[in-house]
Amino acid sequence: MFTIHATQKLRDRVKAPLTEPVEVPSTALGNWYATALFWQPQVALFVNEGTLLPVFVPLAPAKTVADRFPEHLEAVLNALGSDPRFVAAELAATTGARWAKTANRSVVGIMNEFTYLAEADRAHEHSDDVVSMAVRLAGTPCSPLYKRHSFPDRELAALVASHLPEF
Repeated sequence: MFTIHATQKLRDRVKAPLTEPVEVPSTALGNWYATALFWQPQVALFVNEGTLLPVFVPLAPAKTVADRFPEHLEAVLNALGSDPRFVAAELAATTGARWAKTANRSVVGIMNEFTYLAEADRAHEHSDDVVSMAVRLAGTPCSPLYKRHSFPDRELAALVASHLPEF
């Protein structure tokens, strides 16, 4: 079980009931933040609270975006070369999403910056390949990570490495 802290834009589309955030998520990655991007086609941008890893999910149909999130997370984790044992364990635990309001302004700020960078990336690359876009964004330095690994992809690699002894 984990929490999706969604912006009002996304909550208006999903119309899921709000709950209290899960304090101890069942996933190694923890909770996620998400917003709606009204591109053609529309997508939801998910950003991990701990690693700031971005994941894009097609928004339509909005009511099932949380159910479709794990398959897109898997694609990004695999594209970044994450250990298959970690990916399998994470996907098995990524069930039972709860919806809550955003609570961490730092992550919301990173999500806004990723939105801006993704729009520029789409214009430059002329591509709607959201997995490749997420991988490129994961290589963006993020100030909340400066005292650790600076980049979401490096932060993810460190998290995966710290969980490998469990397998």
